[in-house]
Amino acid sequence: MTDTARVTLADVRAAAERIEGTAHRTPVLRSRTLDRLAGAHVLVKCENFQRIGAFKFRGAYNAASRLSEEQLARGIAAYSSGNHAQAVALAARELGTTAVILMPEDTPAAKLDATVGYGAEVVSYDRYTGDRVALGTAMAAERGLTLIPPYEHPHVIAGQGTAALELLEDAAGLDALLVPVGGGGLMAGSATAVKGVSGGTRVVGVEPQAGNDTQQSLAKGRRISIPVPRTIADGLAADTPGELTFSINRRLVDEVVTVAEDEIREAMRLAFERLKIVVEPSGAVGLAALLFHRLAPVPPRVGVIISGGNIGAGRFAELLKD
Repeated sequence: MTDTARVTLADVRAAAERIEGTAHRTPVLRSRTLDRLAGAHVLVKCENFQRIGAFKFRGAYNAASRLSEEQLARGIAAYSSGNHAQAVALAARELGTTAVILMPEDTPAAKLDATVGYGAEVVSYDRYTGDRVALGTAMAAERGLTLIPPYEHPHVIAGQGTAALELLEDAAGLDALLVPVGGGGLMAGSATAVKGVSGGTRVVGVEPQAGNDTQQSLAKGRRISIPVPRTIADGLAADTPGELTFSINRRLVDEVVTVAEDEIREAMRLAFERLKIVVEPSGAVGLAALLFHRLAPVPPRVGVIISGGNIGAGRFAELLKD
């Protein structure tokens, strides 16, 4: 899957029409304190207010809603560390079908409980020793289910890109957009939308320092693998970029920067204290990049996608207690 033309601005716009009325159009927040700390005019796209608490519902529903009646009757499957799991589970419920999800044994309890709450069956595996793609593909084949991967799917990528498309419609004239990067689906969809609508806007990915597989891959001009990252940003703990997502991101993304674990915590704290929102670690990396000045020069007008807010109260308190 290396044909970057497989996901276009037209695909993102078609996805926006398909999910309208089912997915939320999430708000864009401002904070003078954040502007002062970042040295820029910052517009925050709050996907923590999306259904299931993260942007993933956009892509999951766009992909699932395109399945045939026969495929829906058999059911759908996915593999995920949490947010995509919830998204597929809810999409399945909305479409009147069932879902089976392969999830890591160390998935945060809040994400596991929510996935089960949406009606999905959960199958566990060890993320540090098991290959989730191989396990998930085998599970889907054995049960006759249609697999919806978390990012390596053109309909998923197009759906994720609708968040950036909305931001551009609500806050035109961005000089840059900061996007969290895990497997690269949100990044690929966002870059497709941004470069299609506003070619002069810089698209910057943000990864945790412990999981900078996309940054290293872009530097080398090819996909590379790293040890499975151990990071509080569990949603960004990819060890290699997706093949399709990388083929898009290597062409459209201007830069990828990284942030440290403590910087992610401080971004979560600022979002809570100043923006009055709860942001999970993976969703906070864009804010962290701004607060700790990872962009040089600082863009005058910058958008940030908060990708999700799925974190339990106990875990949130634990991360910020120091």
